[in-house]
Amino acid sequence: MIDKQFKNLEEQIEILKYKGMTINDEKYVKRILLRENYFFLSGYRYPFMRSVTDKHFLEGVTFEEMYSLFLFDRAIRNVFFKYLLVIENNLKSIISYQLSKKYGYKEKNYLKTKNFTNDKSKLKQVNDLVKKMKRQIRVNGSKHTATAHYLSNYGYVPLWILVKVLSFGIVGELFSIMKYDDQINICNFYHIPLDEFSTYLPILSNYRNLCAHEDILYENRTQKKIKGTIYHQLLNIDKNEEGEYVKGTNDLFALLVIMKRMLSYEEFKDMCLELDKRIDNLEYNLHSIKIEKILDRMGFPSNYMEIANIERSDLVEEGKN
Repeated sequence: MIDKQFKNLEEQIEILKYKGMTINDEKYVKRILLRENYFFLSGYRYPFMRSVTDKHFLEGVTFEEMYSLFLFDRAIRNVFFKYLLVIENNLKSIISYQLSKKYGYKEKNYLKTKNFTNDKSKLKQVNDLVKKMKRQIRVNGSKHTATAHYLSNYGYVPLWILVKVLSFGIVGELFSIMKYDDQINICNFYHIPLDEFSTYLPILSNYRNLCAHEDILYENRTQKKIKGTIYHQLLNIDKNEEGEYVKGTNDLFALLVIMKRMLSYEEFKDMCLELDKRIDNLEYNLHSIKIEKILDRMGFPSNYMEIANIERSDLVEEGKN
C-alpha cells in the first residue's frame, strides 16, 4: 500500500491546476486551504469533474465554484440541523409525556422493565437500555443543571428532564422497545404509520449526527429507504421500472419529506425558505455547471418548493399523510 504523503499549500494548488482547475488568486486559495483543509474541500470536486473515470475538471471550473459548493453544504447543514433539533425536542417531549402519564414520573416507576415490550427477542435490549438511562441519571445527575435541581430538591429525575440528556439515538432506541400501544399513541400524534415512523427515527438520528460532525450532507445517501408518500405523488416524482420513486427515498429530499411530516406547517415553510435562499445563492456562484446538477445529487426535484405550500392538515383529514 502506498502512503499518502504530506503536501504543502503550493503543492496542493499545483495538483488542482494539473487537474484543470482555474486558480485566479493563489493567496486567497492558500488561505482557504489552510483554514478549511484540502481533504475536506476536495470532497466537493465530483460535480465539477468530467466523468467518474476522468478525474480532470470540466473546462472553466474555478476554485471559487468548488468552495461555493463547500459553503453551500455548510449553510444547508446548519439549516437542517436547526430544524432536526426542533424535531428532537418535540419527540422527547411527546415520548416523556406519554410514558410519564402511564407509568409515573419517578425513575423507579417509569424505568421498570415491565413497562416495555415483552418480546423475548428484545429482552436484552430492554435491560441494556434501562441500564443506559439509569447510568445517564448517575453521570449527569450532578453535572446537568436540570437533573441536579430535581435530585437535590426532590430526590428523583422525572422523564421529561431525563430526556434532555439522552441522545437522539437513545430516544429512538427507547421508542423501539416500547409497548405497541405506546408506540401507536406517539405515531398518532404525527399521523404517521408505525412501520414508517420506525424507519424515520434512525434516519433522523443519522442525519443529526452527520450535521453535528460537519460531514458532506447534500449528496448523502442512506441505507434505509422510506416509502413513497402523498408528497411524492403531488410533486409528480418519476418512478423507475420497479415502480419506486427515483427521488426522495434515500437522499436528502427523503429527509425533507420526513421533516415535512414531523414539523409544523409554519416551521417547515420557514425551513424551506431558508434552503431556497441558499440554493439561489449557490446558483449565482456557479458558472461551469448548472444548479440542476446539484439538485439532482441532492435528490431534489425541480419543483421542490411546492412541498412547502402543501397544507398537512388537509392531507391528515383525508387520511393521506
